Amino acid sequence: MRPPDRERGRKLDDDLREFARDKYPLPGIRSTANRESFVEQLIESIRRVEFIAAIAQRDISDLRADPSSDLFDPVKASILYKRRGNIDEAFWLAFLSVHFGKHKRLGWRLVRDVYGALGANIRWDWATTSKAPQAFRRWLAKYENVLKGGDGIERHFGNHRKYQSLDATSGSGTGAAIESYVNWVSPTRTHETLIADAKKQCGGDPRKTFDHLYHSMNKVASFGRLAKFDYLTLIGKLGLATIEPGSTYMETSTGPLAGPRLLFTGKGANLSRRDLDLRSVELADASRVGMQVMEDALCNWQKSPDKFVPFRG
Repeated sequence: MRPPDRERGRKLDDDLREFARDKYPLPGIRSTANRESFVEQLIESIRRVEFIAAIAQRDISDLRADPSSDLFDPVKASILYKRRGNIDEAFWLAFLSVHFGKHKRLGWRLVRDVYGALGANIRWDWATTSKAPQAFRRWLAKYENVLKGGDGIERHFGNHRKYQSLDATSGSGTGAAIESYVNWVSPTRTHETLIADAKKQCGGDPRKTFDHLYHSMNKVASFGRLAKFDYLTLIGKLGLATIEPGSTYMETSTGPLAGPRLLFTGKGANLSRRDLDLRSVELADASRVGMQVMEDALCNWQKSPDKFVPFRG
């Protein structure tokens, strides 16, 4: 553990012990190795959240928003466009960053080449794509084989999206994802109006607004639990919407259950998905780390519960 994180780690360790004593047992981290590994995963997840806030305060090169540049970064470009008042483009780049993901080895190459239309005179920005999503699908169908490496350049989705398809015409491919996202926002409504409408319906409550948007995103093709969670937490971190998750949303998916089941039962007691989710929320609140950090840490910790391994990409 890095020296600056040791005090944070001690505080998290105290919070976990207190929660296990006063609220619910945590048999999954009774061993020292498991507890230390889980604390390090919490700290790693906190760093990821804090990183977005940190870069939002720094100078960012215009090249970060230029898909013709090797420096292109859709998350940093989103921050640039937010600063310039182009909020729709900021949301759009956040969405593209989640849909395509950042590949561990190849970085943002796939989203860069799609957004920049492979160096053509057009750019698949929000203004262009939202006006003509079918035109985007036709372009994608034409260049799908190139994007798959037909030009000799390797491109891949990020780890969270490794099973996503580039297909332009299927109901679950990239073409459908892009068009259904446009329809979800429903131009001529802006992203800001979308968020404002959701907040109004939820009385301004950040967690209820997150939940409302999360369920409304069922309209977005290929966006399951993790993609919706990642996108909505990202726009929250970017300051594009005042929202925060109040759940892991594990009730709708089997994948994220392993972490909380190990933590709260030691793989013993048969707790329901709802109980596991509620206990995760209570632990996140008690530890003051937030649900995004808790969800991420649980997911990564269960892959190596007795030895800290950083999972990225």
